Amino acid sequence: MKVVAGGVEVADPAGAAAAAVVAGERAAKRRRVAAEPAPAGVRRNGGGGGVGRRERRRRVQADAAAVQRLFQACRDVFRGPGTVPKPDEVHMLRAMLDRMKPEDVGLSPDLKFFRNRDAAQGTPTITHTTIYKCPNFSMVILFLPRNAVIPLHNHPGMTVFSKLLLGSMHIKSYDWVDPDSDSSSVSSSSSSDDEQLRLAKLVVDDDFTAPCDTSVLYPTTGGNMHRFTAITPCAIIDILGPPYSIEEDRDCTYYTDIPYTLHSTADNPSDLNNIEQDHGCLAWLKEIDMPRELKMCSVHYGGPPISDK
Repeated sequence: MKVVAGGVEVADPAGAAAAAVVAGERAAKRRRVAAEPAPAGVRRNGGGGGVGRRERRRRVQADAAAVQRLFQACRDVFRGPGTVPKPDEVHMLRAMLDRMKPEDVGLSPDLKFFRNRDAAQGTPTITHTTIYKCPNFSMVILFLPRNAVIPLHNHPGMTVFSKLLLGSMHIKSYDWVDPDSDSSSVSSSSSSDDEQLRLAKLVVDDDFTAPCDTSVLYPTTGGNMHRFTAITPCAIIDILGPPYSIEEDRDCTYYTDIPYTLHSTADNPSDLNNIEQDHGCLAWLKEIDMPRELKMCSVHYGGPPISDK
């Protein structure tokens, strides 16, 4: 997603504050646990504020090596621009992500960020942290407050694995009807600028709640253009191969979707009769500038470290 492309990393104080809550609350929680009396029936170890045996049983066990294994697998699979993972490689990465838990990257549903169900005042700020990035792939985590929206955008020449770690979100995604040509396009008669609209088919339009299966999109299939809307506070881990790069002509493009029935193809030389029967699953996409209301900020990754040796 656009979150790692140049020009989007905004030093937004509100977003940084939200991310700081996610990154630093575990330490504060440990201090509170040490200061508070133990609940009835729970004995602290050594009287020093340790976690009792019953609390240990309730805690989800984190796999500190999970991120390292995922990194090593990505390094083997993503061999540079133009490389699309093979089916067995997709299966392997998907299975690894399906097994990942929030605790494996230092997160917990008990953190205040994820327990907050109040809608933010104004436009919510989306925070992202980069676990690892190189020319071949990147690993990032996105934090979306309730009602935050990542607008409809594309992933040119990229394969992207997305795993919802915490929360619920609505995902809407499209693929081009004809990915190799602009023939399925029309000019918008409602604009003096003669804007081009390009025909796309709906792939996903549904709600998802963690834990759920990892989704995969490809350069021309799988819902390469998607929009995320947070129903509750969310955390998503994304693997992008290769990552966005303006220098290598993989910049992010934003779109708005327009109902198919609002524009006729009667004057279009292309023969779209074979798909017009499914117009309920079709839409016209219009390229737009990056929305001004989009607020994003970047923070330092504080989860289990990665060794690239």
